[in-house]
Amino acid sequence: MKIKEVIMYKMKMRMKNPFTTSFGTEQDREFLLVEVRSEDGLSGWGEGVTSERPLYSEEFTLQSWYMLEEFLIPLVVGQKIDHPDNLQELFKPYKRNHMAKSALEGAVWDLYAKQNGESLAKSLGGTKSRIEVGISLGIENSYEKLMESIQAKVDEGYKRIKLKIKPGKDVEMIREVRKHFPDIPLMVDANSAYTLDDIDVLKALDEFDLMMIEQPLMAGDLIDHAKLQKQISTPVCLDESIHSHEDARQAIELGSCKIINLKIGRVGGLTESKRIHNLCEQAGIPLWCGGMLESGIGRAHNIAIASLANFTLPGDTASSSRYWNKDIIQPEVIAENGILTVNDHPGIGYGVDRNEVAKHTVKKKIFD
Repeated sequence: MKIKEVIMYKMKMRMKNPFTTSFGTEQDREFLLVEVRSEDGLSGWGEGVTSERPLYSEEFTLQSWYMLEEFLIPLVVGQKIDHPDNLQELFKPYKRNHMAKSALEGAVWDLYAKQNGESLAKSLGGTKSRIEVGISLGIENSYEKLMESIQAKVDEGYKRIKLKIKPGKDVEMIREVRKHFPDIPLMVDANSAYTLDDIDVLKALDEFDLMMIEQPLMAGDLIDHAKLQKQISTPVCLDESIHSHEDARQAIELGSCKIINLKIGRVGGLTESKRIHNLCEQAGIPLWCGGMLESGIGRAHNIAIASLANFTLPGDTASSSRYWNKDIIQPEVIAENGILTVNDHPGIGYGVDRNEVAKHTVKKKIFD
């Protein structure tokens, strides 16, 4: 396929409710969309999952825009691409910048699937037609509000509840949750808020029969997570420590985790996601697909990758209505009783609502 044109959009969308983690509180999502167009008029779409500030990782939206504008898009526009996998080697000279790479590569994957008349899930090798999804809840100011939020999501049928924790909002909070919800599938996410000095706190979480504790220690760390996993019975799940196939290989070899949360943007795209999936499948390490507060475009990519066989745990791809008053795709992503149907239409399988995209676009640039 020949890439005739690439269009980049800087978006700003207000979420329905503020979302609080150990990093802080976010309500206005600033992110990028990338559209690639072929000579026959088809469009493929990808989403950059950065935020305005470099809190989750070193990447942020202005940086990602510059990386795409100056380095990545010029490698692609006007070029013939035989297969999306080829972009990984094309981008290799430029270090990291995984979210920028993923946004452009994801758009090419969508275009590739559309040109072949098949769903993105099928193009990636997905085998599932339905996937289970959980929900991620931010830190609340009161236990009462937290219990109400959990009950609402349990009633909606989500298959797993994830709660954000940080020092001072951990053991007693989870103890209170277990009093009200003794049997629900429950996990916690620390977003690197702890160190090995907090080992007693992390050990105390063992009593609550948690599915996992996600990224308790420093982002990028593998050694201390291996030490921690030896001392607690709760499975450690790595998120911010896994940026590549090589990171995953080392984590498995060191015993740093028993579960991996895979985020397409964090690892640099769908091609690297497939490689990590295959490695973990061989090693018996279950995967689930994490969320980055995506719009419907990024959400559709998450659904496609989660259709691969070793995504065996409920992911974070909730319904569009959980986050947005109106999403930028048609139809919106809808989870029914905690189940998402994998779309079998060509590409991401959802139509992009260009009017909604235009409404939230604060900057746009065309490359041809």
